[in-house]
Amino acid sequence: FAKKHIAEGFEQGIEKGIAEGIAQGIEKGIAQGIEKGIEKGIDRGKTEGLVLVLRARGLTLTPEFETRLASATSAELETWLSRAALAATVDEVFRADD
Repeated sequence: FAKKHIAEGFEQGIEKGIAEGIAQGIEKGIAQGIEKGIEKGIDRGKTEGLVLVLRARGLTLTPEFETRLASATSAELETWLSRAALAATVDEVFRADD
């Protein structure tokens, strides 16, 4: 009798642990997905802002710079956006850091 109850309790404990683990995993995955989506949205805004600043200043993106822009990190976008405000050429915006 005791063995049966112990086995049932053990089985229920495992099932509960698995269910809780799955729920926690789902919550963590959703949170990470939301965070990643927000970061991508912010970077997209930086990219669009950079293009708008360049156009407003009469500077044209070449295909080479469009490719770099498409694969840029958030830090690169911030640097380029800051430079775009004062740069005389697109080359100055996208120059390699010294």
